[in-house]
Amino acid sequence: TEVTEKLEEVVMIWIKQIRQVLVESEQMRREADDIGPSAELEHWKTRMSSFNSLLDEIKSSRVKKIISILQAARSKTLKQWKELDGNITIAANEAKDNVRYLYTLDKFFGPLAKASPVKMMEHVPSLMNTVCMIYCTSPYYNTSERMTSLLLKITNQMINTCKTYLCEG
Repeated sequence: TEVTEKLEEVVMIWIKQIRQVLVESEQMRREADDIGPSAELEHWKTRMSSFNSLLDEIKSSRVKKIISILQAARSKTLKQWKELDGNITIAANEAKDNVRYLYTLDKFFGPLAKASPVKMMEHVPSLMNTVCMIYCTSPYYNTSERMTSLLLKITNQMINTCKTYLCEG
């Protein structure tokens, strides 16, 4: 029982740390007003990397051994652990899925950032079709909050490109 208590203490520390990671991941991001859409892709890539690392750690043999010992001891901490394990898996899947969908927009980021306004406008219909496809098919990215953030970044990039064009001309 002494070993079980020590292991429960360790797991409770992990639970607290994982909860903190989940809470921080759900907090609003502070971003510059003129940030472009490539920042959205980078955000989700970073988030995917973080959650995949956390999943790798949770699936490690060391953690599995501790969890199996606590299962044998019928520890009450396992209910919380299993819930958090599921939440981490969901967050990792969301990040992976969002990265996959946002990569379909990557080919538009260059023309949005570097083309003249006239050339840039040639890409807008295809870009909007791709955004629509993401909205219609993504299980995670199809919220008004996510779409608003993405469309705002696309608009910011278009405005920045036009400003640069006007200043050069």
